Amino acid sequence: MGEKRLKPDLRKALAEQVLTGDGAMGTYLYQLGFPVGVSYEEFNLEKPDVIADIHRRYYEAGARVIETNTYSASRDKLSKFGLEQDAAAINRAGVALARQAAGADAYVLGAIGALSGGRKRPAGRERVLSNVREQAEILLEAGADGIILETFYMLEELEAALQAVRAISTDVPVICQFATDGGGLTLDGVAYAQAAARLKDAGADVFGFNCHSGPGGIMRALDRLQEEAGTKENVLPLSVYPNAGLPGIVDGRYAYLATPEYLAQTALRFAAAGARIVGGCCGTTPEHIAAMAAALRDYVPEASAPGASPSARASAMTPPAIVVADRNNHLAVTAPAEAAGGASGGESTILDQVRKRRTVVVELDSPRDLATAKFMSGAAALKEAGADAVTMADNSLAQTRMSNLSMGYLVKDRLGIRPLLHVACRDRNLIGTQSHLMGLHALGINHVLAITGDPAGVGDLPGSSSVFDLNSLELIRMTKQLNEGIAFSGKPLKQKANFVVGAAFDPNVRHLDKAVKRMEKKLAAGADYFMTQPVYDAAAVEQLYQATRHIPVPIFVGVMPLISGRNAEYLHNEVPGIRIPDSIRKAMSGLEGEAGRSMGVQIAKELLDAIISRFHGIYLMTPMLFFPMTAELTRYVKESRIATCTLPKNELE
Repeated sequence: MGEKRLKPDLRKALAEQVLTGDGAMGTYLYQLGFPVGVSYEEFNLEKPDVIADIHRRYYEAGARVIETNTYSASRDKLSKFGLEQDAAAINRAGVALARQAAGADAYVLGAIGALSGGRKRPAGRERVLSNVREQAEILLEAGADGIILETFYMLEELEAALQAVRAISTDVPVICQFATDGGGLTLDGVAYAQAAARLKDAGADVFGFNCHSGPGGIMRALDRLQEEAGTKENVLPLSVYPNAGLPGIVDGRYAYLATPEYLAQTALRFAAAGARIVGGCCGTTPEHIAAMAAALRDYVPEASAPGASPSARASAMTPPAIVVADRNNHLAVTAPAEAAGGASGGESTILDQVRKRRTVVVELDSPRDLATAKFMSGAAALKEAGADAVTMADNSLAQTRMSNLSMGYLVKDRLGIRPLLHVACRDRNLIGTQSHLMGLHALGINHVLAITGDPAGVGDLPGSSSVFDLNSLELIRMTKQLNEGIAFSGKPLKQKANFVVGAAFDPNVRHLDKAVKRMEKKLAAGADYFMTQPVYDAAAVEQLYQATRHIPVPIFVGVMPLISGRNAEYLHNEVPGIRIPDSIRKAMSGLEGEAGRSMGVQIAKELLDAIISRFHGIYLMTPMLFFPMTAELTRYVKESRIATCTLPKNELE
């Protein structure tokens, strides 16, 4: 089975040290300029120098576990490109290229991915057995030190894949990894602790997670795994390969925003949580791996780590010193202008209201399960605090939640508070989108926020399709078309709708002027108001004001209170569109529980002081249903005596 390497068996090595894994292959090739829609595995034959160079970069960065470029090199996956007859050659070349690039102290693992991906439909046991056995035989004969079965979503498929490998060799090291959204269950409904136990019994040597989530999501999965497992004896050695956060679009291309420094910090947290292999998945680069390897270089595993409590793990790493910047800049504003629309109760629309006084819209996430009591309690508390509307996302971050149409109707009907619903382009085609809007009209819900929506692949059902028949500009235009009594098809309707249509705006971008240009396009499409991503920098509020003084519609500036130091790091490093200043991250560092939430509210109040001196519209986002925080902030805004600048009449018109 290939050349003998001058190093201990991988299992023995993991009992004594933490090994650094390599990083992404596919997204790194994309970053280097290679097109999507091709077989990157074919590059083993067609562009071997490119693949060998990437392996070499990861090895030189400090990776000592190198995966072959064979993740999608099963016969079935290659058949999509007409390459099934080249499966053996591609897999053999994959091992050879990794061997060529890596030193004798590195472990080369044959990478095999799931056949079903994130689709709920199983791949079929016999199909899995056939494909995995064929691929594993080639990889091991070519000299791989072990097999890594990665990015599996269902235990049934991973068990079949493991069985296929064990049918070839009962001794070769095998790593079994699930893709996770941070929850505690596989896609076929098995708790991770139970899945780990079953895989251990079936012959797995290492259990872990990769892909789909950044470090925050994978750490949550580890917490759930080890809470349920109970003791370290019940848990296999762990491996983790997180993404570099969630992907966002930068200058028209997908990009991952987590920095090498952040991955280095989380590498230490993973090691403290019991991980014995720490690498990277989508979005990671040799720079990320170099930072992680440097952080782990002198790390000595503790025997207690695999069973350590989450609180003990959280305190296992001291963040590096962060430069402090002043966040108390006093900022001064645009008065919102009038726009058309109608609604019931009080002022006819929220736009009429925001022209006269400070107006607070509070976001409250719909439930992720079938229980609604906590959500309704939160909405009632927000109404009592003085919130002028409750806004509900449309399966934000592609996480499945209860329909915001249903929850919007409940808060309107039972609590008498105005609902403002997000409408995403991701989940509905043209037919479904118009039908959804017509249903909102029938229920008397006419305040909406038109958004494109996060791609389905980042959510909890990654095998689902992103529709995107419309983008947000088109959705604004076509929703306003319903106000003219014209259907999406162009046919006349018997009634006119009265939607007040908002648009999203991200002020946390590198080129604010370009973002404002897109804002102007949304305004031309018919946007009646804007709601921003959360801001965490008082100086950014002033920049936003100066850049948007000419925008003649209200802007609701977003504030989302932080709940802990870990929450601040997660948002800053893993969530597109959110950047948190070093000063605030330092203020939150190490804070958890009530202390973290208290500091989060204090910081939010300082930001609100800057915002309400400039803007009438405030958009509060409730973190993880901690509605007492946004209720307190709502009262703070309503009771504040900070003067809001009033612009000359010609600027209101």
